[in-house]
Amino acid sequence: MALDLFAGIAVTDYATALKWYERLMGRPPAFFPHDTEAVWEVAEHRYVYIVERPERAGHALLTVMVDDLGTRVAQIAERGLDPVERETYANGARKVTYRDPDGNEFGFGGIS
Repeated sequence: MALDLFAGIAVTDYATALKWYERLMGRPPAFFPHDTEAVWEVAEHRYVYIVERPERAGHALLTVMVDDLGTRVAQIAERGLDPVERETYANGARKVTYRDPDGNEFGFGGIS
């Protein structure tokens, strides 16, 4: 079964959010569906996008699992962003959470 995923994040100010997410992702978007939407491919056929929708902004909760969480966090720190929260679960899984200017939560997780 083929699977494509698009996970959306509503933002108040597209230009501000675009700059922030470029720093978080470490690259520009893969494509722009329209003037106030930007899309990043996080894995084959799996995408995260921002879209200007002020009435819905600030409520997103996303977590992307990665192979090397420590490396990812270090690379993001080099671009000037630090997590607002770090968690370690009983099973050894770890998660770091970032908050964009609207308060949307974007997490990266990994298994130790």
